[in-house]
Amino acid sequence: MEDWAVRAEGLEKRYGEKRALDGFDLAVRPGTVHGLLGPNGAGKTTAVRVLATLRRFDGGRAEVAGVDVARDPRRVRALIGLTGQYAAVDEILTGRQNLEMFGRLFHLGGRRARSRAAELLERFGLSEAADTGVEGYSGGMRRRLDLAASMILAPRVLFLDEPTTGLDPRGRGEVWDAVRALVAAGTTVLLTTQYLEEADKLAARVTVIDRGRAIADDTPEALKNRVGGDRIEVVAADAADLPRVAKTVARVCLGEPHLDDTGRRVHAPVADRVTALTEVARTLQDEGVPVEDIGLRRPSLDDVFLRLTGQGVAA
Repeated sequence: MEDWAVRAEGLEKRYGEKRALDGFDLAVRPGTVHGLLGPNGAGKTTAVRVLATLRRFDGGRAEVAGVDVARDPRRVRALIGLTGQYAAVDEILTGRQNLEMFGRLFHLGGRRARSRAAELLERFGLSEAADTGVEGYSGGMRRRLDLAASMILAPRVLFLDEPTTGLDPRGRGEVWDAVRALVAAGTTVLLTTQYLEEADKLAARVTVIDRGRAIADDTPEALKNRVGGDRIEVVAADAADLPRVAKTVARVCLGEPHLDDTGRRVHAPVADRVTALTEVARTLQDEGVPVEDIGLRRPSLDDVFLRLTGQGVAA
């Protein structure tokens, strides 16, 4: 297990009769972002709490940064950082005061705490707002400050539990940039998220968890390839034209096309993407069938969840 930043084998955690973790396996390579995804109640948060030493487990084995979680939890806590779903900073204080306070709580001493706060404010792009009250920060700025606080001791492994919940697209982008910077500096990140786009953009590898067990583990691209390759998708302008659209798509697709009456949508996998798109577009135009949209799509992680868990987006 020494080659992994985080390694779990057969983890079990029970709450009465319920098995929150039921033989859960996980392997996270150093210096990467690893996504942990699954539907509600799948065991994501329980797994993070166990690995971060916040919950004892009932069976199996786990190591974080090469340290056994069960045998030496205090050592593990000295090597990790944890950022929950909501920012844990004090809104009354300024950004600088927050980081200096965390530094003192970690026994850095006054001078070192001030120096470390300045370093982190610069790294996370908060220097200009350092002496402004956090109550005036945007959501993205608060989350970046929260990430900075979790990095006071430069942890080798950082657990991020849905770090962009409730943020607008700009705020999410700011946090993504901060996470990338952390990994570039050598930190390993285990990320749980309800935004599948987030895992797709950040994670080098993804583990899908359901009912307390890992049911898939691979790169985002490889997981999407399990669902299938390219597919053509046509949105009809009028639902009455769906049968004609489906008939046209059927000429070029692999298997039967799928119809979505509510969305007036027809989609199907194809082998020759360019030929399929050209033929469908030309045929529909020649037959006078109006469409709102036509294009080629790659499978998404949403599709992976639907296929693997029988559910839609993780939460």
